[in-house]
Amino acid sequence: MPRILALLLMCFSPLLQAADDGSQLQKGNLFPKVKLETSMGDIVVELDRAAAPITTNNFLLYVDKRSYEGTIFHRVIQDFVVQGGGYDQEFNTKPVMKTIFNESGNGNKNELYTIAMARENDPHSAGRQFFFNMNDNPSLDPGRKWGYAVFGRVVEGTEVLDKIAAVETQVHPTWGWPDVPVEPVILLKATLLPQEF
Repeated sequence: MPRILALLLMCFSPLLQAADDGSQLQKGNLFPKVKLETSMGDIVVELDRAAAPITTNNFLLYVDKRSYEGTIFHRVIQDFVVQGGGYDQEFNTKPVMKTIFNESGNGNKNELYTIAMARENDPHSAGRQFFFNMNDNPSLDPGRKWGYAVFGRVVEGTEVLDKIAAVETQVHPTWGWPDVPVEPVILLKATLLPQEF
């Protein structure tokens, strides 16, 4: 009998282990809030786990692992987007834990001051990079093609985002990327705020 019990435990132990995909963070909180401390001020985003659970949990996982700390906003286009989360200050690529399913069809729109996942041409290639919409951007919503998944909105610090969006940019002298801030805008710290009851 003990051997059977041991075999059963071995078979089911992966199911018994706590998930480490972000879903374990403030379990049951459909609208967790994250504070982003930047070199230009603080921003608070309210995430939408109800509409975008995969995307929200993925973002929370990077926050929980402190993986966004010291990253830069590397793409800033006034009246369009402020994008970051993927590179450190030396433009080294930060590791991607996994790519996720594209939840762009969740009903949320790429509207001013929303937060969405950046991706490559493959619709399911989003990993860690995110962007803030600095305008209503219906061209980024799904239609005949996959869009960009919106998973929250800014609830504090819109004036900080406006300042970031207005910084001077250039074509990066080494990498040749356009829209790179001349003076780095750094994401110093990302913190999951205590749950409100």
